[in-house]
Amino acid sequence: MELNNIEKIIEKYLEAETSIAEEKELRSYFSSENVAPHLEQYKYLFQYFTIAKNETSSKSVPLKPRKNHFKWLTVAASLVLAIGFYTFNEVKTNNQEEEALQAYYQTKEALQLLSSNFNTGTEKMLYLNKFDNTKNRIFKTNH
Repeated sequence: MELNNIEKIIEKYLEAETSIAEEKELRSYFSSENVAPHLEQYKYLFQYFTIAKNETSSKSVPLKPRKNHFKWLTVAASLVLAIGFYTFNEVKTNNQEEEALQAYYQTKEALQLLSSNFNTGTEKMLYLNKFDNTKNRIFKTNH
């Protein structure tokens, strides 16, 4: 293998830009006895990867059964949402009822004011009616 090529591949390896074939080439180079002295530091790295790849553990790992808290969490979230919607709807309904009642009272006051002014106007019309009757009597007798 060409030393210059190995150095370029090592630079690419350190920048995480190598392909699997290039990494195999590096492993085979560093597993050989002919490693350049200035690249000896990388030999231990690739030897470790080769050894670690073959390691296995004989220790059994006891797995605890998972408790399904997710189901209860969804139930609790649903209840919170339902209570929130109910409370929001009640507050909104109460506000709408209060606004409607206030509008009713304002309308009632406005109609009462209009009615009293209208009644005052009709009282004045009675005087005009008497005036018209009197005027008609006067003009009928003169013609």
